[in-house]
Amino acid sequence: MRVIVQRVKESRVEIGGKTVGQIGQGLMVLLGITDGDGKEHCDFFADKLINLRIFTDEQDKMNLSLQDISGEMLIVSQFTLYGDCKKGRRPSFIGAAKPDVAIPLYEYFIEAVKAKGVKKVATGEFGADMQVYIQNDGPVTLMLDTDEIMKR
Repeated sequence: MRVIVQRVKESRVEIGGKTVGQIGQGLMVLLGITDGDGKEHCDFFADKLINLRIFTDEQDKMNLSLQDISGEMLIVSQFTLYGDCKKGRRPSFIGAAKPDVAIPLYEYFIEAVKAKGVKKVATGEFGADMQVYIQNDGPVTLMLDTDEIMKR
């Protein structure tokens, strides 16, 4: 499982010109799922992301978490995080999980974040053509991969 997480002042997702998910201050999470991922990966990232200390305190140090600031989270599925550009000019997405695997894990991840007490969790729509608007704060952008930070 891979995520790109951005600290945002606000973010929203539109489909066909209609806003389907929107948050204020918090985290914009692009979530990529691969074969072999499971609920334990979702639980790991839910905990990791809401406790990641990337918001600034009164001394302007990254010392506060999403929970500390009562922030919000926007979660968007992003199969292109598993794009392989090693050969040719068109990415291969063979590493991305098929929808029958990815959709239940995407939905489980959303529920895992909600269960951790995040005050507002908004989403995009799995598989839709979305326009994502991000007001990155900092900018702060991090990439996390369970293959690198979690033992399988």
